[in-house]
Amino acid sequence: MQQAAQKRAILLMVICSTLWSIAGIFIKLIPWNALVIAGWRSLISAGCVVVYMCAARLRVRVNRTSLVCGVFLALTFLAFVSANKLTTAANAIVLQFTAPVFILILSALVFRQRFARADVAAVLLTMCGIALFFLDQLSPGNLLGNFVAIGAGLSMAVMYIATGRADEESRMSGILIGHLFTAAAGVPCMLLFDTPISASAVLSIFALGVVQLGIPYVLYGIAVKNCPPLVCSLIGALEPLLNPVWVFLFTGERPGLFALIGGAVVIVTITAWCIRRDRAGASEAAA
Repeated sequence: MQQAAQKRAILLMVICSTLWSIAGIFIKLIPWNALVIAGWRSLISAGCVVVYMCAARLRVRVNRTSLVCGVFLALTFLAFVSANKLTTAANAIVLQFTAPVFILILSALVFRQRFARADVAAVLLTMCGIALFFLDQLSPGNLLGNFVAIGAGLSMAVMYIATGRADEESRMSGILIGHLFTAAAGVPCMLLFDTPISASAVLSIFALGVVQLGIPYVLYGIAVKNCPPLVCSLIGALEPLLNPVWVFLFTGERPGLFALIGGAVVIVTITAWCIRRDRAGASEAAA
């Protein structure tokens, strides 16, 4: 039973990563400041979370756990958006996906959790694959922007750990609070930046809020119950790999050789690691 729940959770995380990866398609269609986009996207996404919580009869709980989840989710959103403004997009993506490394470090230091060598190897290979994928675009970048991107990776790691240890109501409440915090920080920026309203922009921001962020975070909230933080973060690494796939399908922009090699490294690593976990879990269940 537990094995079936874990497989379902992994499938949900793959769907999450796939939906998260479509952000670039719609963001290009919205001529707004990045913070304004982040704010409205999260506000619409918060509506999706509320609909799910009402349907599942979950109460909104404001406690230490939900606040920690919410604060670090909002920091992840805002730090990543800011990093994209301060350094190259490739640097921002690669450095944010230091999250699995931080999960290993924080779990070992704070919770005294031990990881198998295969877990550490999977993290390192995934990081190398992502770096290879963006090798042609990586640069020294703006030092502040690079540090902000690493901060996004750290806050993402804390978010994964916090939501993974929360009960369902606190977890979904934390996701809701994170979206509301992001909206509170981003939406008022409309007063500071030119925000032209058009049918294309409105449809795109709703697509981002509902399909790219709202539905995936509801699925993530369901999946994380049976999907450990490290598993979630590694499967989440599919997001930056799938993003250029959509760009290729919609614009014809072809990825380079290093991108293809890096993508293959990440996909093979995560697949092999998941198969190994599945077999290990089956052996424990049989024992």
